[in-house]
Amino acid sequence: MSTGISRMVTDSIVVTKRNLIRMRRLPEAIFFNSVQPVMFVLLFRYVFGGAINTGGEYVNFLIPGILVQTSLFGGAGTAIGLNEDMGKGIIDRFRSLPMARSAVLTGRILADVARNVFVVLLMLAVGTAVGFRFNNGFFPAIAAIAVLLLFGMAFSWMFALVGLSVKTAESAQIASFLPVFPLTFAASTFVPLDSMPGWLQVFARNQPVSHAVNAVRKLTQGSAVQGINLAAEVWLTLAWSGGITIVFATLAIRKYRKVD
Repeated sequence: MSTGISRMVTDSIVVTKRNLIRMRRLPEAIFFNSVQPVMFVLLFRYVFGGAINTGGEYVNFLIPGILVQTSLFGGAGTAIGLNEDMGKGIIDRFRSLPMARSAVLTGRILADVARNVFVVLLMLAVGTAVGFRFNNGFFPAIAAIAVLLLFGMAFSWMFALVGLSVKTAESAQIASFLPVFPLTFAASTFVPLDSMPGWLQVFARNQPVSHAVNAVRKLTQGSAVQGINLAAEVWLTLAWSGGITIVFATLAIRKYRKVD
C-alpha cells in the first residue's frame, strides 16, 4: 500500500515538473491568463464601483471576489492542457508507461495550482496598486490565499473531466467557462447579496463560490466585514472543496482510464 502511494507521489511530481517546464516555455499563456482578471479589477474599481454600496471601501470588497474568480478561471487551463495533450498523443504515451494512472491528472492540476499562485500574487499586487489593503493581519491573509487555492484546485478536477470529455481545446475552453460565469456572477463576488432579487439570493447564498468569497473576504478584512460567520464560511468552503474533489477526481480518473 505504502509502495503504491509512494509511486503515485513520485510519478505526480515528475508530471508536475514536466508541465511547469512547458508553462515556463509559454509565458504568453500566463500573460493572457492574467489580463482578464486585471480588466475586471479596473472595470469594477473605476467604472461600476461608484454605483455599488457595500457599506465600506468597495475595493476591499471587490478584490477577494476577484481572487476567487481568478482561481476558478485558472482551472480552465487544466481542461485545455489535458485536451491538447490528448490531441498530440502525449496522454497515450503516458498510459503506455508503468506509472500511476492518477499521476497524469494530479501532476497537471498541481502545475496549474503553481500557476495560480503566481496569478493570485500578481492580482494582489494590482489590487494593492488600486487601493486594496489587508486589514486582518498576516496569518489570516495567508489563510485566505490557502483557502482560495484549495477551492480552485477542487474545481480543477471538474475541469480535468471536461478536458478529457470533449474533442478540441476550443470546446474545452468554452465548456469550462459555462459553469464559471453563473457561479461567479450569481454570488457575492462583485455585489452584496442583498442587492439581488429574492429568488436569486436563495441560490447565491447557498452556492460554493459565495461561501469561498465570504471566507476570503472575512479573512482579509476582519471586523470591517459584518454579517459573516468566519468559521462557518471556511468550513462550508472546505466541505464544498472536499466534495467537489472526491466526486470529480473519481470521475476524471475513471474517464482517463477509458479515454480513446
